[in-house]
Amino acid sequence: MAVLFIFLFVFFLSGIRIVFEYKRALKFRLGSYIKVLNPGFRWIIPVIETTQFVDIRVITINIPTQEIMTEDNVPSRINGVLFFRIIDATQSILEVEDYHFAISQLAQASLRDVCGKVELDTILSKREEIGENIRAIVDNETKDWGITILDVKIKDIELPENMKRSMANQAEAERSRRARIILADAEKQAAKALVEAGQLIDKSSSAIKLRLYQTLSNIASEKNSTIVFPFPEEVLYRKGKKKKK
Repeated sequence: MAVLFIFLFVFFLSGIRIVFEYKRALKFRLGSYIKVLNPGFRWIIPVIETTQFVDIRVITINIPTQEIMTEDNVPSRINGVLFFRIIDATQSILEVEDYHFAISQLAQASLRDVCGKVELDTILSKREEIGENIRAIVDNETKDWGITILDVKIKDIELPENMKRSMANQAEAERSRRARIILADAEKQAAKALVEAGQLIDKSSSAIKLRLYQTLSNIASEKNSTIVFPFPEEVLYRKGKKKKK
């Protein structure tokens, strides 16, 4: 009796399964799928029944670096990261042998396909759009597996050294062009302001005298110059008078 009791006790213990909240367990009986075991304490018939656990949390997969030739014939190395979640544990096990490997291969192929159809400038400036296109392609392939692709992010883009130098020269030339345009606009605005100031000063003899005194004050601040007026300052500005008939 003691031996039988121990055997039954061990038999009972070997059938205990604890399913965590973030997992689901698929129960198989003699190889046939029975049902999904929800979180909590579960018991199966040892030997006859088996379980396979599936994680339903968000899972991250790195997309290995891929050698890409862009549409404008620029070689580059691009990698990324993919986020997915299992929404149907049954399909993820019954429809595909290894969903991690399958999704990784799909993501790599989609990355090469999408990036190979656009120019380098598009890849550099529209990473979000490129990632969304890859996500849509992979999600369309995995929807029958009970898996949804949440997001795809482009991480690193490696370019040849000569391309980096060319892009740096282009950026420097663009900055120089903008600086010249800004300087020209500033000169234009300054010239316009000077014209308006000259017209305003020309209307008043007092204003031109004050401007003269200000200029003399600026020159005399260094105290190393001698200023000589060959004529009285009254002749600097003399308003024409109308002749009487």
